[in-house]
Amino acid sequence: MRSIQRRFQEIKKVSPGVSSLICFTRAIRDQNFGRDHITRWFNKLVDKSDYDKSNKRSIIKFITSL
Repeated sequence: MRSIQRRFQEIKKVSPGVSSLICFTRAIRDQNFGRDHITRWFNKLVDKSDYDKSNKRSIIKFITSL
């Protein structure tokens, strides 16, 4: 299984105009990563200006279900 960071960087390179949140979501989709793993990399990779801090918990819950 490939790491989230590597997949994220590849998607970001191919789609430079797309927000980091969308790139992150594409990177984890259909990969069966655990919630802890997703949360850790979400905090490291997703730009804080791409989402509202009050919605962070619901965003992580949603992308974990992908």
